[in-house]
Amino acid sequence: MFGGSRIVFLPLAVAAICAPAHALVYLSVEQAQQVMYPGHSLTALPLALTADLISAIEHSSGVKVYAGSLRAWQADDGGYFFVDAVIGKHDLITYAVALTAEGKVRQTEILEYREAYGGEVRNVHWRAQFNGRQHGDPVKIGRDIQNISGATLSCEHVTDGIRRLLATYAIAIAGR
Repeated sequence: MFGGSRIVFLPLAVAAICAPAHALVYLSVEQAQQVMYPGHSLTALPLALTADLISAIEHSSGVKVYAGSLRAWQADDGGYFFVDAVIGKHDLITYAVALTAEGKVRQTEILEYREAYGGEVRNVHWRAQFNGRQHGDPVKIGRDIQNISGATLSCEHVTDGIRRLLATYAIAIAGR
């Protein structure tokens, strides 16, 4: 007791449980489209992934396909814009990838980040490692894509998601 007041210290675990969880929204889908395809119009591209396509994508990318998270648009310059989500450590990371008409990554943006740690995947230099990559190129964390200490799972899962997205483009869009 100090001057008649009683100080109570909450254990850190209790304080962590009481902390509100929230998503940091950096860009909406529309804002990302404007950033990644300025001055271009985009048309929604329905993606109906059959069991055979899913199997081929998973085999090619080495990453499981989760139904319902991927949305696609085609730009008037022939490029493609994708919005997808991957799990970070505990929560979803929503990201967008712009591909050239040839299927090469031209830009990657993190739209929404819900984790307490690992937000360094928004670093422009880290995201730029994907630029120019296409299906069949090596896209593996720790070998071709540098990891960020403290953001290992976020880096790994975003990298896996982009590799899966490149396979999806090659198999379900360019291959049809």
